[in-house]
Amino acid sequence: MASDTTAVVELARKIRVDVLRMTHKAGASHAGTSLSIADVLAVLYGSVLRIQATEPEWPDRDRLVVSKGHSAAAVYAVLAQSGFYPRTWLDTFCQDGSRLAGHVTRGVPGVEASTGSLGHGLAIGCGMAIGAKRSRRRYRVFVLMSDGECDEGSTWEAALFGPHHKLDNLVAIVDYNKIQSLGSVKEVLDLEPLAEKWRAFGWSVQEVDGHDHEQLLEALGRAPLAKGRPSCIIAHTVKGKGVSFMEHQLAWHYKSPDAEQLREALQELEVPR
Repeated sequence: MASDTTAVVELARKIRVDVLRMTHKAGASHAGTSLSIADVLAVLYGSVLRIQATEPEWPDRDRLVVSKGHSAAAVYAVLAQSGFYPRTWLDTFCQDGSRLAGHVTRGVPGVEASTGSLGHGLAIGCGMAIGAKRSRRRYRVFVLMSDGECDEGSTWEAALFGPHHKLDNLVAIVDYNKIQSLGSVKEVLDLEPLAEKWRAFGWSVQEVDGHDHEQLLEALGRAPLAKGRPSCIIAHTVKGKGVSFMEHQLAWHYKSPDAEQLREALQELEVPR
């Protein structure tokens, strides 16, 4: 795994390029939500996770559950870029018969759980983390969540469970891009004060700029933030980050880029069409 920030920055750029090409070719949605987590995924796979791409089921690997399963394009992109399978698989994204379905699906090398029905990922992560504790394994469990799924009661049940069982091997990462399926988070169901809520439930909390690789490396690299307590990293991000006409735009939760929009987006990312 790389520890060079330059390499992580380049990995994030490659993830964004793959996301755009995949969603364009498939006519698929969720480009915006995939772009918002590109930097988080780049830091995790480039510098933080203890994994072996040639042995996806290595027993001592760190686990990453991507609870926001609709960001599948970004997840599949980083797995391919990390060597879990050939990048040619990305050309089949969201096609009939493809292993790379429109939501994150178990069975793809490197994917720990099928997700997409929001609010389930943290509970799955709690189960993995308590399993590690009871079997005396040293792996950590990371759960990447959307801000919108913090509307779900099941999320807060799991948030109670983690501190009760002292799961300091568990790290929740909230992709706080402030936009969910029907509008801004503030308009649909305001989450603030979000950090204080997690602290009140017994978690150690750190807020970071979710596009600042140094901040992400510092927070994720030193997890657990406190002994005996699970950690919550609230990553303040931008929906559609990296493509100016997609940033902060709800429409890109659903739209796929057409040929001209793809050309413009790749140009912004300094990639020849």
